[in-house]
Amino acid sequence: MTAQQTDSWDALVATALLGTDRRPPPRVGGTAALAGAAAAVAGDPGAALLALAALGTVHRRAGLRPAAAGGLPEPAPDDPRPPLPEAAGRRLAVLLSERAGASGGPANLAELLPQWLCAARARGFRVPPPLVPSLLDAARARSELRGDAVSLAGPLGRWLAGQNPDWRFVLRTVPESPTGPGGAADDESVWHEGLFAERVTHLTRLRRRDPAAALALLRSTWASERAEDRLLFLDALQERISGDDEPFLEAALGDRSRNVRTTAAELLSTLPGSALAHRMARRAREAVRLHGSGEAEVFTVNPPTVCDEAMQRDGIAAKSPTGRGERAWWLGEIVAAAPLALWTDSTGHPPERLLAVPVADGWGDDLREAWARAAVRQHDADWARALLGPPPRPGDRAAGRPAGAPAKLLAVLPPEERAHWTAAFVDVHGLGEAFQMLGACASPWSPRLGAAVVTALRRAAGSGAYPWSHSGVLGMAERALAPEAATSVEGCTEGGAAWAETFTRLAGTLRFRAAMLSELGGE
Repeated sequence: MTAQQTDSWDALVATALLGTDRRPPPRVGGTAALAGAAAAVAGDPGAALLALAALGTVHRRAGLRPAAAGGLPEPAPDDPRPPLPEAAGRRLAVLLSERAGASGGPANLAELLPQWLCAARARGFRVPPPLVPSLLDAARARSELRGDAVSLAGPLGRWLAGQNPDWRFVLRTVPESPTGPGGAADDESVWHEGLFAERVTHLTRLRRRDPAAALALLRSTWASERAEDRLLFLDALQERISGDDEPFLEAALGDRSRNVRTTAAELLSTLPGSALAHRMARRAREAVRLHGSGEAEVFTVNPPTVCDEAMQRDGIAAKSPTGRGERAWWLGEIVAAAPLALWTDSTGHPPERLLAVPVADGWGDDLREAWARAAVRQHDADWARALLGPPPRPGDRAAGRPAGAPAKLLAVLPPEERAHWTAAFVDVHGLGEAFQMLGACASPWSPRLGAAVVTALRRAAGSGAYPWSHSGVLGMAERALAPEAATSVEGCTEGGAAWAETFTRLAGTLRFRAAMLSELGGE
């Protein structure tokens, strides 16, 4: 391109920026076409400018000289993993294209893709090369897919990422198993150069393998991190937290961000031997006392009347953010952070007995809620079990609504016990309050829990409820019901045409899942 042509283009750009009212289109020479275009629309400066720009663009492109051909890149490294079975490859192509099947097929293929990727990765397969670009495109759009997608794409995926900047996230994604096929050793460049979500993922995975190394990495940049980033990085320390983390967390109690201080205090409260836990235990003993003996036992509660500087440094906000009274708020924060062993050791009573002791002056709900939070923080199954109470029984609809967050308490229990308690709750109370509890249960649901959910759905259909009122549970059922439940679901006839279609689609999704898992080698 000549200097004259470059100057002409710059003049067009300048006129476009200033506007034809302030600067007329330039006189552009060089070709008859350009001159003719300008003359044809001379009465309309705006149209003249657009015509000149259109022809100028063609002129610029036509004037480019081809660059010298570069050398071909080295081929992608070999991937020793076995290829996907042919049927599984076809299934992946359908999932990536998000094409729904015929009537009665799966309701939402996009929601089944994570399950397929997880299962294929667990079985050590590699994705057929023609599908790797589509897989990387899907992972680019959905960050939750990236760990599995990058592992399945393997060396070819990393090679492609080097050729296409749209897939650069692959180079910043550390596989769960750094020594596995297609993996790479952890690279601190992910921590220093990656996007925030990638840094959090990197720190969390490193924490699972080497807690000390993860803590050292966090320390290395802590002072320069933004407050909102420090907050989420602290969450990663929940993985394999131990007394080795206490000095760092104790120092974080002096952080300039209140949210960081609060999170550091919550983490320290999960360590019964921490200095913070001992300070909270001392405050709890002063605020809650057990009087009397035998059937005459009673708890008296006298929360602090002021939130002093020491309490605030330990993560207790001076003003209640919940709308509750300030003394009730302070009481809850203190008891939730105190070691639960404080109550059983000092009284000699098990949790069930302590929960049955009357609490004076209407403080019972506050105390019970705080104990529930402590049970979740400290992963204390005995306290969680006592707070939940026995599984609800048919005919006793007033039972089975525990204090605190039942789903969080359930998460403390072993998977089998969790599913059994939730199934009993669904039997008695239906699905209206069970959504979060179901989410806390391992997938696929146990036969007992799956049967309870199907029965409750049929009961809801027969009661005249609309399918959309249970859309959350239905969506979860598509992913978590055991595929074998398809037969019982398809036979549901309650509730009219809308429910019939809903059950048919649910059965189709379960059969789709059964087929896709079978193609990968079973569940």
